[in-house]
Parts: sequence; C-alpha cells; structure tokens
Amino acid sequence: MVKIKIVFFHIVCIVILTVLTQVGGILWLIAVSIAFKLKQKKRYIFPIIYLLFNIVIIPPIASKFGRKQLPVFNADIKPKHIFYPLLFRNYVTKELYSVLEYSAKDLSKHNIQITYLDANFPFTNGFPLLPHRSHNDGKKIDISFMYLNAKGETTTKKPATSGYGAYVKPNNTTTNSCLKKGYWQYDFPKYLTLGTNKSLQFDNSNTRKIIATFLKHPKTEKVFIEPYLKQSMNLNHRKIRFHGCKAVRHDDHIHLQVI
Repeated sequence: MVKIKIVFFHIVCIVILTVLTQVGGILWLIAVSIAFKLKQKKRYIFPIIYLLFNIVIIPPIASKFGRKQLPVFNADIKPKHIFYPLLFRNYVTKELYSVLEYSAKDLSKHNIQITYLDANFPFTNGFPLLPHRSHNDGKKIDISFMYLNAKGETTTKKPATSGYGAYVKPNNTTTNSCLKKGYWQYDFPKYLTLGTNKSLQFDNSNTRKIIATFLKHPKTEKVFIEPYLKQSMNLNHRKIRFHGCKAVRHDDHIHLQVI
C-alpha cells in the first residue's frame, strides 16, 4: 500500500508539473532518479535540477526548435511576475521576439516598458498552455496595459499580481452578452488576480502607444482587446480583432499574435 501511495504521488507531481511547465514532469523524474542514486532527499535535488534546466539547459535547446526565451531582467521587456519565466512560459518564435524587440526600442523613447504575461512553452506546436485556448505555437503573447498611480503619474505597477483579472471596466455589454450565452469562462480570470492594487487607473494614452507600435510591425497578425477599449482608444485598425466569447475577456491585457 505504501508503494502504491508513493507511485501515485509521483504520478500526480508529474502530471501537475507537465501541465504547468511542459518540461517539469521530466525534470521531476530526473531529480527522483538522481536522488535515489545519491541517496539524497529529492526536495534538495529537484530545485537544483529545475533551476539548472530553466536557466542554462532549456534555452539553447529551445533555440534549435525555433523558440527564444524572453528576457527576465531586461529594462525594456520584463515579465509581470517571476513565475512566468520560472514556469517556462516565456518562450516565443524568433519572429515574435523581433516584434517585441522593435516595439520595446520604439516605446523606450516614451519611457514605456513592455511587461509580458503568458507567452508559450519552449517546445512542440500544439502543446496547450492552460488556461489559454491558443498560446501553443510560439506566436502569441499577452502584454500588460499601462496604468497611472494615485497621483496620475505613469507607473510600471499593475493592478493584479498575476497581471490577469483586474478589468478596466468591471462590467460591459460584451461581457454580459457572452455570459448570457453560457460562456461562463469569459469572466473567470477575475479569480486569478492573486491580489489587486485598486489605487491604479488605466492609462489610455500609453496603452494606445503600445498597441499602435505593435501594429506598425509587418509581422503583427492580430491584436485582441475588448471592443469598447478599441473604441475608447480610437484604434480603427483591421488587425485589431474581437477574440470571441469562447476565449476570456481582454480588458485586462493585450493579446499579440504574429504571422
């Protein structure tokens, strides 16, 4: 019975780590194997193996498959939270990387920093990056809006710890319409904030500059935001699309997709 419980525990760890990080399940097996041979506890071995692969081993291997790891401590392109790179969710195609580099350089003239959320896993087209419906081919990334602090000054802070779920407008026509049609997940990210800062206000001007910069690049295929934000920011570009009710609402972040 004890052995069955141990096997079940390892299976659960492998499944959870694979779903969250794509490669974490394999790293768990490697750590368990090494811990067994060295007769050390895996709680010491696993973090070492995990960080070693995350920082040193996976990035160059992923580049052979056409995906690049986004910077973590760059001044112009940074993750909203360290758990995005730690969970291997900061990989994109070389084309998307070039769009972000170009945009970051352009936006730095306005002292605007690109803050990214979920991008993609390092390997394999079609592998789901949950809870997203897409983000499975290296060509998509979520970018945070810009915000103003209580003094009305532009800040790099965001209203949600995770970057998701703190909506510009709590309720709007599109959201209510999707919910009435039975798409319960449309409003679900409000439960994924991991804490909020309600003192921040949406920065219409600088968020518009981010989207406009993305749209200038020929490799940009689509940008998803809520229709009412497209109207309020006066963005009438054919590449700005409505994502549909099957996705989740996009008045807490920008979805960028390249060709």
